[in-house]
Amino acid sequence: MQYLEGYNVTKLYTSDGTLKGWKDIVREVNKGCGILYLDGHGNPMSWTTHMPNSTEWIPDFKVTRMMYLKNNGMYPICVVGGCHNSQFNVSFSNTFKIYKGMDEWYKYLYKGENSPECWSWWITRKMGGGSVATLGCTALGYTKEDKKSWDGATTWLEPHFFWEYGVNGSVIIGETWGKAITAYLNRYPIDWDSPPESDSAIDAKTVEEWILFGDPTLPIGGYS
Repeated sequence: MQYLEGYNVTKLYTSDGTLKGWKDIVREVNKGCGILYLDGHGNPMSWTTHMPNSTEWIPDFKVTRMMYLKNNGMYPICVVGGCHNSQFNVSFSNTFKIYKGMDEWYKYLYKGENSPECWSWWITRKMGGGSVATLGCTALGYTKEDKKSWDGATTWLEPHFFWEYGVNGSVIIGETWGKAITAYLNRYPIDWDSPPESDSAIDAKTVEEWILFGDPTLPIGGYS
C-alpha cells in the first residue's frame, strides 16, 4: 500500500481486532474504495484468514455473502491473495457427484469445487456492488515461504501490481497486470529444465495461475 500515493488506506488486521470476520470487510467496501486487497487463504467458494499463531479461522467471506455488498457505483480493483479463489473450472453440479464415491464427493465439497462460480468472478460480476475487476490465483497461491530462496512468488507479484500503478504510472488494468507479470519473469527467469518442486517451477506456476477477471481495457480509478 506504500506505493499508492493519494489514497486513504484503511487496514483491517486480525491481530489488532479490526478484522473479526467477513462483515468487517463488507462494511468497509460498502463505504466505497478504489482498491481492495485481501491477503489470506481461500478456495473457489470462500476467502478467510486466522489470528496470528492460531489455526482457528475467522467467519469466512463466502460467495453467498457477497449479496451484502452494496457499493453501487464505487467498484474497486480487487487483488485477492489466497489459493484457488480464481479457480474457474467449478460447478454446482459437483454437489451431486456422490456416485463417484464418498471420498471423491467429499473432496468436491471440502475444496469448494461445488461453487456455482469461483469467488473472483462472483465478486466481479456482482450487480450493484463488488469489484470492477479481480486478480487472483486459479490454484495454489504460492508465497515466498514456499520457495527455498524465500524470495518471490505472490509475496513479490501482488505488491508489484500496485507498484506498476502507483509508481510506474500504468493505469489500464490489463496493461498493469501484464507489466507486473513481465517484471516478475525478468526478475525470476524460468529454468524449464528444473524439476517440478524447484523454485523455478513455483515461479512458472505463480505467473501462470495469476489471472484477471474483468475488462482489461478499463482504467484503474475509473474515467474522469
